[in-house]
Amino acid sequence: MAMHLVTGAMGSLLPKLGELLMEEYNLHKRVKKDIEFLQNELESIHYALIKVGEVPRHQLDKYVKLWADEIRDLSYNMEDIVDKFLVHENAENFKGLTKKMIGMSKKGKSHHEIADAIKVFKVHLREVAARHDRNKVDGIAPNPAKATAIDPRVHALYTEATELVGIYGKSDQDLMSLLSFETDCGASSKSLKKVSIVGFGGLGKTTLARAVYEKIKGDFDCGAFVSVGQNPGVAKVLRDILVDLGNSRADVAILDERQLINKLCQFLENKRYLIIIDDLWDEELWKCINFAFSNRNNLGSRIITTTRIVSVSESCCSSADDSIYKMRPLSIEDSRRLFYKRIFHDDSGCPIQFEKVSQDILKKCDGVPLAIITIASVLASGQQIKPKCEWDTILQSFGSGLIEDNSLEVMRRILALSYYDLPSHLKCCLLYLCIYPEDKRIDRDKLIWKWVAEGFIHHGNQGTSLFLLGLNYFNQLINRSLIQPIYDDIGNVEAFRVCDMVLDLICHLSHEENFVNVSNVTGDTMSSRSNVRRLSLQKRIEAHQARPLINCMSISQVRSITIFPPAIDIMPAMSGFKVLRVLDLSHCDLGESSSLQLNLKGVGQLIHLRYLGLGGTNISELPDEIGNLQFLEVLDLEFYYELHELPSTVCNLRRLICLHANICQVAPGVLENLILIEVLKTFMAASVSTVQELGNLARLRELGICFTDSSLALYEGFVHSLCKLHHIESLLINSHSRETSLELMDLLGECWVPPQHLRMFQSDMPSQLSTLRAWTNRDPSHLSNLSELSLMSVMEVQQEDLEIIGGLLALRRLCIKSTHQTQRLLVIGADSYCCLVAFELDCGPAAQIMFEPGALPSAEAITFSLGMRVAKEDGNYGFDLGLQGNLLSLRRHVWVYIFCGGGSVGEAKEAKAAVRHALHAHPNHPRIYIDMFPRIAKGAHNDDLCD
Repeated sequence: MAMHLVTGAMGSLLPKLGELLMEEYNLHKRVKKDIEFLQNELESIHYALIKVGEVPRHQLDKYVKLWADEIRDLSYNMEDIVDKFLVHENAENFKGLTKKMIGMSKKGKSHHEIADAIKVFKVHLREVAARHDRNKVDGIAPNPAKATAIDPRVHALYTEATELVGIYGKSDQDLMSLLSFETDCGASSKSLKKVSIVGFGGLGKTTLARAVYEKIKGDFDCGAFVSVGQNPGVAKVLRDILVDLGNSRADVAILDERQLINKLCQFLENKRYLIIIDDLWDEELWKCINFAFSNRNNLGSRIITTTRIVSVSESCCSSADDSIYKMRPLSIEDSRRLFYKRIFHDDSGCPIQFEKVSQDILKKCDGVPLAIITIASVLASGQQIKPKCEWDTILQSFGSGLIEDNSLEVMRRILALSYYDLPSHLKCCLLYLCIYPEDKRIDRDKLIWKWVAEGFIHHGNQGTSLFLLGLNYFNQLINRSLIQPIYDDIGNVEAFRVCDMVLDLICHLSHEENFVNVSNVTGDTMSSRSNVRRLSLQKRIEAHQARPLINCMSISQVRSITIFPPAIDIMPAMSGFKVLRVLDLSHCDLGESSSLQLNLKGVGQLIHLRYLGLGGTNISELPDEIGNLQFLEVLDLEFYYELHELPSTVCNLRRLICLHANICQVAPGVLENLILIEVLKTFMAASVSTVQELGNLARLRELGICFTDSSLALYEGFVHSLCKLHHIESLLINSHSRETSLELMDLLGECWVPPQHLRMFQSDMPSQLSTLRAWTNRDPSHLSNLSELSLMSVMEVQQEDLEIIGGLLALRRLCIKSTHQTQRLLVIGADSYCCLVAFELDCGPAAQIMFEPGALPSAEAITFSLGMRVAKEDGNYGFDLGLQGNLLSLRRHVWVYIFCGGGSVGEAKEAKAAVRHALHAHPNHPRIYIDMFPRIAKGAHNDDLCD
């Protein structure tokens, strides 16, 4: 069962008590009777606690709150005791018959301990009942929402919000006109100018800044959009700007503030740039950042800042030409439009029975977009609009209208309406997000795996993937506008952010419920309670502040700890954790060069562990003791580049569901034991026996594999195993071998039928597109869900191949690189590639590409090659590619590789100018990148030809 917020561990404790009654544990009859009594009592209490969770905490009687808190803590303590017993029993069985006699004596001791613990728990439960003999609590009826996909209206909602805030929701000031800074003569000023957007939380400052950034960034040489938040540190902000401008994070990681400022100054010296610095809170921080922009190059660069604080906006705009843009609430008309857009499915407007209550609700929202979107999402949750009586209930729950003096508390109340409308299983999923710092970009998949490890997700049907259930939960939070999705370049949600107001609410609720204890820069949010269950260390705290806070906690009860790099120096010793289920040290530098050495050998004692995150920690090896973690479900080693081989003891991790590594070798016999695994990437296929073991992993959904040689036996063993994996959705095949052949891809074409739910296929192995033809000829429906196709070493591309690929209706990203092109002209036809968003076709110097009118109707970014010799020989001296007046969805970039072999410098320049001319007038102003090969043509300097 899933764990719920107000019920503590009750939902997971009840089935475990049932497990104790099984004959294999051979408990005394008296103990079994006590367990049955507890089961009956706890089931009725569990229902009462769920009812409590449906009522806002501030509306509960204080005695009910005390009772709920006591029961919740008792449930945690009891589950810890039961888990210790179950883990001990399983461990004894795991050790085998050779230690049977030792196991017998230990078993007797553990049986006495569980019997005594159940007796004590029974007494405590009766004491709590005596202090409060009322378990029934009247509350709001549960209203669980069932969502299997992200509501398509959500994307339109945010688009509409952007338009309202950024275009229609304006008064006498217009941000775009402020940014243009026209002189008295009508010419646009070329000096560096700054605009600061100021307004209280929820008005849409970030939305407006993002809308303007996307609209005008194509007019600049480079751009960056970084979020700051409270107490980020100057160096972090400067690094984020440099990385967003295209610098490698590794190159800037070791630089101090002075070096970062110098590097940023040098990078921007001769460029026209657009920089957005979002959510500034501190004047002194801005003054330090501003040093990097002191070199005013008079190229028309622009800087936009957003802040809630007027004095900060004034500090950002100290020059006479700078301007402050004061955000204003939406007008009544725009508020109504945004509100109705979210709730009603068509354009018919508001039904008459909802008109009056809608007006009253909008009046309470006071034109604040966040409040409007939040309330509308409550009313539109599920497939049906809520009845009018529930609209009236929500209206009555409002406090006074929003004014700046009490905006935070009132916004909390508004957002809390959405929170209490959640099903109980989603409440804990949402509150768990407070483990992340402000403005954090949070990876979707890693969060869902943590939910799994924490026990927030339970099996609906036997064999159902817990991750896919968690994905359902995640999408429900998006549908309710409680988290803000971040899309990749083809529109898939890969990450998300939590807006400041929602984070404030969930931190507040979490603190009240003692759900997560969080450290900030001063440690003020750390609970003084000793019964800490989940711990998030986010900021560096001075030792004299941190140690007392850590020491006063009962670390032995902590179930989950997430540590972010600044706080790694205050991590408690591993030996103190007795029931730890989640340990996430991702991106904390623990390598040999770090002053913070962490002995991972102690990790083998954390036998309750379900999630271990060590990605990017720079630890040189994984200890053999990792095999002791029999309950481990997720082992995240992504960005763990120093690790090249997994210990053979990984074979003991029989409950592992996700193993995410970076091209690691595994010993024979390891994979065949991981029969529950769903995600395996990326492992090195070094032996035939290893790839044969893959065939046992029947639940595998995502597979990444890297071949070290081109052995036919290795390929045959892999394809044979792949044919047994009927749930594969994502397949990535790479090679580290210098000598590769077509054999693997040929075998896939001959022997493998892709499952219908395959959505991603990537390979850098040599291939012919005949493999793809074989798949489509056998059964075109088997590629009906393929959305990403990447083939990085294709021998040749024929027109027929492009037409077949163009018919894949779900395809959104295509990347093909050809090594031995033979067909000279490839035409991208109209009425094909209907859904394609990102297109890349690189055929080197031996072909030219033409785009018919209407080609790639949805493409936002394209990359292609142009061979000058072929163009000349075919009489295409004007390099007419069909680009003018075409590809109207382009908005991100066009990247062109021009191969100059066989042409003069003048012809190379002509080709470059023709391409640039065809794209320069594009209404969406995509970024244009043109690379010339060879880099230095005969008689020309590199700068003459290359951008």
